[in-house]
Amino acid sequence: MELWTLLMFVPACFALNMTPGPNNLLAMNNARCYGFSSALLAGLGRIAAFSVMIALTASGLAFILYASETLFFAIKLFGALYLFWIALSLWRSTASPIYSSNLACSQFSLLRQEFLLASGNPKAILIFTAFLPQFVDSSANVEKQFFALGTTFLVLEILSISLYALFGLYLRHWFRKPEMARLFNRTCAVFLMISSGNLLFSRQP
Repeated sequence: MELWTLLMFVPACFALNMTPGPNNLLAMNNARCYGFSSALLAGLGRIAAFSVMIALTASGLAFILYASETLFFAIKLFGALYLFWIALSLWRSTASPIYSSNLACSQFSLLRQEFLLASGNPKAILIFTAFLPQFVDSSANVEKQFFALGTTFLVLEILSISLYALFGLYLRHWFRKPEMARLFNRTCAVFLMISSGNLLFSRQP
């Protein structure tokens, strides 16, 4: 892959990584409640889901998924319902205390939550299907190029998770009071519900 292609890819890719979507919002809230390291480890669930999607795109299976309206809608429905469930749980939560115990038990659930949230968003596959191929030279080794672009995307995604988690750490000093934590939870819940509705009713391009 030529250097100029990579230089064009990185800023455009990082802009996508930093988009304030459901997963980034979740990373921010996880850092506020559980700390930076827990939010970063939970974000590995998202990285695992995206790795699978990139592999699907590289193998061409994503185009089959994209062409199947039934399968596409099934994944979209799962993602929207799961997102709505997270939003509802946040809305009903009275507060989000900073946990100091039982972290080992909760860490897996945080990681699983990130994984399922990313897996249930078919727009991620659409991004990989429509975005990554723009930077691939069909006359060269396509698999190696997808590997390089996919690896770069995942590294930038980890950076994005870290930045949102740091912002979550900053917020924890402002939302220690239960009423402020409740306000933040419900604000996040509203945005997640909007994302859920947008995901469910958006049409496949």
